[in-house]
Formats: sequence, structure tokens, C-alpha cells
Amino acid sequence: MVKIRLRRMGAKKSPFYRVVVADERYPRDGRFIEEIGYYIPMTSPAEIKIDAERAAAWIAKGAQPTDTVKALLKKSASAE
Repeated sequence: MVKIRLRRMGAKKSPFYRVVVADERYPRDGRFIEEIGYYIPMTSPAEIKIDAERAAAWIAKGAQPTDTVKALLKKSASAE
């Protein structure tokens, strides 16, 4: 099954995340199919940029967003 999830990057204690489409069997920070955005929680306010068209296309193909990504999609859609 394909998931839309966060991939942790950045240094210790200052993370940022890339929103990626990946097979659920791959490790969290491992191989992925496509990168569709990013999330930087350490800035104030948190910076969220997700390509809504690509996310919608993947969801239409059957990809399941994680709970966190679902919340981020709602926030980024309301901010635009």
C-alpha cells in the first residue's frame, strides 16, 4: 500500500520534514516514490508547503495519508 507520510531530516533537535509518497514497507527515512512538499515546525509560525494537486492525484490513485499529513493538508489548504 502507498502512503503519504513525513520523512524526518535536519540536525539533532532541529528537525524539518519532507512530505513524501512511499510504499509502507520502506523505512521512514528510506526510499520513496515522490516528494510533494515540506513542513518546518521549528519556525514561528510553522512553515507548510504541500503541492495540493500532486497530493490529490496520489489520493485519487489510492494513497493513504497518515494522520499528521492529513492535518497538514487541511492547514495548508486553509492557509491558501
